[in-house]
Amino acid sequence: MHRHAIALASWAATASASALVSRQAGATVTVDLTKTYQTMDGFGTSEAFQRAVQMSKLSESQQRYALDLLFSTEKGAGLTILRNGIGSSPDMSSDHMVSIATKNPGGPTKPLIYNWDGSDNKQLWVAQEAVHTYGVKNIYADAWSAPGYMKTTGNDANGGSLCGVSGATCSSGDWRQSYADYLVRYIQFYQEANVSITHVGFLNEPELTTSYASMRSSGTQAADFIKVLGPTLDKANLSHVHIACCDAEGWGDQVGMLSGLKPVDDILGLITSHSYTSQPSGPMNTRHRVWQTEAADLNGAWTATWSGGGGAGEGMTWANNIYQAVVNSNCSGYLYWIGVQTGATNSKLVRIDGDKVTPSKRLWAFANWSRFVRPRSVRVGVSGAPSGVKTSAFRNEDGSVAVQFINGGSGAAKVSVKVSGGTAASAAAKGWVTDNTHDLSELDGVAIADGVASASIPGKAMVTIVLT
Repeated sequence: MHRHAIALASWAATASASALVSRQAGATVTVDLTKTYQTMDGFGTSEAFQRAVQMSKLSESQQRYALDLLFSTEKGAGLTILRNGIGSSPDMSSDHMVSIATKNPGGPTKPLIYNWDGSDNKQLWVAQEAVHTYGVKNIYADAWSAPGYMKTTGNDANGGSLCGVSGATCSSGDWRQSYADYLVRYIQFYQEANVSITHVGFLNEPELTTSYASMRSSGTQAADFIKVLGPTLDKANLSHVHIACCDAEGWGDQVGMLSGLKPVDDILGLITSHSYTSQPSGPMNTRHRVWQTEAADLNGAWTATWSGGGGAGEGMTWANNIYQAVVNSNCSGYLYWIGVQTGATNSKLVRIDGDKVTPSKRLWAFANWSRFVRPRSVRVGVSGAPSGVKTSAFRNEDGSVAVQFINGGSGAAKVSVKVSGGTAASAAAKGWVTDNTHDLSELDGVAIADGVASASIPGKAMVTIVLT
C-alpha cells in the first residue's frame, strides 16, 4: 500500500475510534491530578472476639475461599487493613478474647506474668495469612480494655477506668506503665511470629459500658496514658508503630475527644472512630490521618442483596457509606466490623453456614474501592459527574488512576473520563461493575481514544474504571 494510503487509513481508524467515544460519551468527567487530598491506607475488617476461631473450623478449601474473599486482589475484595483485638479476659469462655497476662502479678511495680499461647484466639493465623500470602501491610492491634486487675472495677468487662489516669485513683496504684508494657509485649509476640503490627490502640468505644470487655475514658484520660505509651514504644525500638485513638462509638463522640488529645498531638499517629451513633459528617480538625474503624448493620437479617430499596445491609448502602467517609470526610481507612462469621445477621461481610462460605454484596462494595485504591494512593480532584452519580478518583503509586461511579438512578449514565495535570495520556482503560447480577465483573463496552475513556454506568450500580 502507498504511504499516503497507509496514512489516510490510519487517520480514518483514529477518527473512527474518536467518533465512537464521542457517540458513547455523555457527561465528561475530568480527573485533576493537581488537586490532591488525603493519602490512603486502605480498607479492612476484623476477626476479633473469636471470629478467627470460627474461620479456623472450616474445611481447608473453605478457609482458603474465605481468606481469598477478604484479601485477594483477583478473587475477592483485596482488603489491606486487618484489625486485631488485644485480649483482656481471663479465659476464652463465650467469645471472649483471652489476655496474654491473665494473672495479677501483685501490683503495678511487679513484672507481668505472660501466658502467650501462640494463637491469640486464632488471630495470629489470620494475620500471618494476610501478611505473607496476600501482602497486607497494615495490622491494627486494638484493645477493648486493659486486664481487669489494672482497672478501677477489677474487671475487664462492665466499664471502669485504667488506674492512674486523671480521676481514676486506685488503692493498688498506678497501672499505666504496666498497661503500656502489656501492649508492647503483645506487639513483640507478633514480631517474633514474623508479623509486624503497624498501629496500636488501647481503647474501644470509651464512652460505652458493656457486659464484655470495655473501658471508659475521656480524651484527657487517654492523653494521660499516651504520655506513657509513647516513650515505652520508643524504648522497645517500636517507634514506627503508630498510636491510634480512640475508636469512639460515633463520629461526633470522637470529634468531642480531640481537644483532650491536644497535649499528646506529637505522640499520636492516627485518629480512629466508629459509625454507630453518628456517621462521618465532614473532615475532623486534625493533622493526623483518620480511619473509620468499625461500622456494620448489626441487627438486620442476613442479606446478599446489592440494591432492593435502601436497606441497611445492602451493598449499595455500604458503597455510599464508604463514599461519605472517604470523599466527604477525608478518611484514609474504612473498616467493616467483621469479615467472616457465623450467624444470620449482617454484622459480617461473609457468612459461615456450616461449612459453606457465602459473600454478601457488602463485600463487593468494598472490593470496588479496595482492589483499585491501594495503600499510599492519593485522592485527587474529579468533576463533571452526571446528575445522580457520585464519583471519586485516586492516583496509585504505580501511576494508575482509579475512578469510582455510584449510579443511584435507575437508568444507565454514559460518561467519558479524561485525566488532566498528568505527564502522559492514558493508554488503556478497564472497568468493573457491581450490581444485583454482577460481583465485580468486568464491564463491557469500555473504550479509550486519544486518552479519553468512555463507558456506560448501569443504573443502581457501582463501577470502577482504572486508567493506566
